[in-house]
Amino acid sequence: MLIARVIAEGGPRETSELARLLAARGIALEAAMPLAAAPEVLELRCAEGEAAMLLAALDDLFAPRASVVSAQEIAVPRVFVSDMDSTMIGQECIDELADYAGIKPQIAAITERAMQGELDFEAALRERVALLEGLDEGTIATCLGERIRATPGARVLVQTLAARGARCVLVTGGFHHFADPVAEALGFHRVVGNRLDVVEGKLTGGLLGAITDAGVKAAVLEEEAAAAGEGTHTLATGDGANDIPMIEAATYGFAYRAKPKARAAANGRVDGEDLTDVLLLLGIGRDAWRGG
Repeated sequence: MLIARVIAEGGPRETSELARLLAARGIALEAAMPLAAAPEVLELRCAEGEAAMLLAALDDLFAPRASVVSAQEIAVPRVFVSDMDSTMIGQECIDELADYAGIKPQIAAITERAMQGELDFEAALRERVALLEGLDEGTIATCLGERIRATPGARVLVQTLAARGARCVLVTGGFHHFADPVAEALGFHRVVGNRLDVVEGKLTGGLLGAITDAGVKAAVLEEEAAAAGEGTHTLATGDGANDIPMIEAATYGFAYRAKPKARAAANGRVDGEDLTDVLLLLGIGRDAWRGG
């Protein structure tokens, strides 16, 4: 049994028509109905078919704002792990910080290639940080205040899941200078990220300690799941290539307005702007939301 949930304006309106269109793709639809808690969500139950095929069918038939496919009943996760840049916030922090040094185009080009999976993440990170050598540490606070904004629905997503008992962890290939205040504002319980080296109030162009990369992100999710206990449902959100192992390891791995490789790896997708669509797909209606 495959269970799909989709939020979309268009698509087939009659169950018989939807069943016929899915059958042509080798997917046997058993039932289609709106969720009681979130009527804008259409739930499909399919007796036959593959998850990737069903996701592709949803894209073609509905052009959905958001969707998810699961091989088991969909439940509220007890662990939520998320990327930060271009996921929980709408910016890439290092690109915005680079603008204050007058080198944003140069750094942003490297960032884009790294997120597309075209460059080694650690090498690309170290290259970009090196270009920031000599920048005043106080510029980070200025950048935070002037440039960094939460993604629509991010705070509601985190705080609603936390209110339901989920452990929420922000794990980023970015920097604690940004991630710590972002996590506090949104309501995360833990932060894992990289540390910029600062001497006498200036960035040295180096990093302290081990790098938080794709492997670390997946390991954090697995560590938190193990601590929560056997059978724990997990949720991950991210947008770039370094989020793929974490997305694949999660029960529900959501790609948020993601790069093609990350989107292809996910069993959940948010192609609209608002992260509260994840709550709707989990069956958490608006009357239960927190943090708004």
